[in-house]
Amino acid sequence: MKVKLLTLIIFATFTFNSLAQKQNRIPPEKPKLIIGIVVDGMRYDYVYRYWDNFQENGFKKLINEGTFCKNANYNYLFTQSNVGYATISTGAMPSSHGIISDKLFKRNKGKMVYCTNDPTVECVGSDNENGKMSPKELLTSTIADELKLSNNDKSKIITVSINAGASILSGGHTSDVAYWFDNKSGNWVTSSFYLDSLPNWVSNFNSKKIPDIYLDRQWNPFLPIEKYSDGNTQGISKRIGFFKKSGFPYDLLSLKKKSKTYTILENTPFGNTYTKDFAIAAILNENLGKDNYPDYLSVGFTSTGNISEACGINSVELEDAYVRLDKEIAHFLSFVDENIGKNNVLIFLTSDHGSSYAPQTLIDKKIPAGYFNSDRAMLLLRTYMNAVYGSGDWIKAYYDKSIYLNRNLIEDSQLSLKDVQTKVAQFLIQFSGVANAVTASTLENTDFSKGIFKKMQNSFNQERSGDVIINLEPAWIEKGDYVTQSNSPYNYDTHVPLIWYGWKIKRSTLNRKVLINDIAPTIANFLNIAQPNACSGNVIYDITK
Repeated sequence: MKVKLLTLIIFATFTFNSLAQKQNRIPPEKPKLIIGIVVDGMRYDYVYRYWDNFQENGFKKLINEGTFCKNANYNYLFTQSNVGYATISTGAMPSSHGIISDKLFKRNKGKMVYCTNDPTVECVGSDNENGKMSPKELLTSTIADELKLSNNDKSKIITVSINAGASILSGGHTSDVAYWFDNKSGNWVTSSFYLDSLPNWVSNFNSKKIPDIYLDRQWNPFLPIEKYSDGNTQGISKRIGFFKKSGFPYDLLSLKKKSKTYTILENTPFGNTYTKDFAIAAILNENLGKDNYPDYLSVGFTSTGNISEACGINSVELEDAYVRLDKEIAHFLSFVDENIGKNNVLIFLTSDHGSSYAPQTLIDKKIPAGYFNSDRAMLLLRTYMNAVYGSGDWIKAYYDKSIYLNRNLIEDSQLSLKDVQTKVAQFLIQFSGVANAVTASTLENTDFSKGIFKKMQNSFNQERSGDVIINLEPAWIEKGDYVTQSNSPYNYDTHVPLIWYGWKIKRSTLNRKVLINDIAPTIANFLNIAQPNACSGNVIYDITK
């Protein structure tokens, strides 16, 4: 009898535990935590270029256990970092959300300003004047804003990135807080737009001086150099900044002492490590994903983009950065799976833009490419304008292929703005490397349905954009203090990875074309909430079980 009773107890206990485990494996009606991971400058083909050097639990785990959208693209002209982050969060085109480029021209002030600059707020966590930041220039709501609105602020919204713009634009206007890295103090900071003071846990995290630990070392390849597909580029390609030394090892402590700031950290893989560590600390200390209201966390890994610009896309430094980032993502996924549960968390991973080969690399291989010298072009344009209209300050500003004319002078001279714009466009189209030169008047009055001109229109905001916008030929970039950059409508800049993982996401590969502004409405559909107010993307229905 005792044996039968013991057997019954064991069976009941086993059954109860099995049911409990089964319940933990059943996804809830809504995910408890949404995590957006954005890797700066990650081209789609990096997944396969570096595949053999990735471990099983990082990028491979996301792809093998989630849905990989293999044909995800941006659909506008200026594929810059902050523009990408704003597009991901709003589901809108730059023409609507207003972040048309990393910097915005203020006509009333006659100067360019960083797109999240806000002189009305203060930096919290450092006395750095550069920390005066907020999302005030973002014209629309974000998916995180709509989540807050849906439940009367019961969800927590926290964003983390080395780059201020990446963090701020990922959250939106109602974020509990956006954190970014202050390279003056080495601290994680925010602004008074969000908080009056840092939470104790952030102050304690900063007090550990972790950047000093990361920079008290040499940066050597994580793997033997011969294992890297780009290992033979060591010391060959042009590099900028501290990378001019051209080759491993990089003495980070010595470089930090020379710069007297923590800028070095932003340009090494350890900037991504620091970001991951802080993201984990945020989850733990803010108890994200622990109640019945979905929380939202955005994590922006920006060091890869900095290394790409400084060393080029076929450098061993960049490949090493991705090998190390793969390790950080594996650690992050393991932490999330163990502490919140895979079925309770919805994760998406994408990039803010792709990147181009250094033109000289292509020129050396007899592939058409080139450098557009904007300084020379503007000098000649000013000379031309003075010859046609008389001496005057006809051009107020030039920034990243946008020309801003002196509209007050044009009006005072009783000239037609449209005619002057046309003259400028006709002059610029004659330069080598210029594929298109389009006036604001044309973009305002013509509805383009496809092609490059549609992408130009998607980047055009009537109040903020230039009077004339140029687009360069494929594989051409502006001459500048970088090896390469991203800022074009071509495939190498627009085609990026998009991977969904976790809550109700099936294992699959999606080959049809999707747009990056489809991310926000897809999340809204999962949460049964309103889409962001200027969202133009479509729900990706075929990624759930």
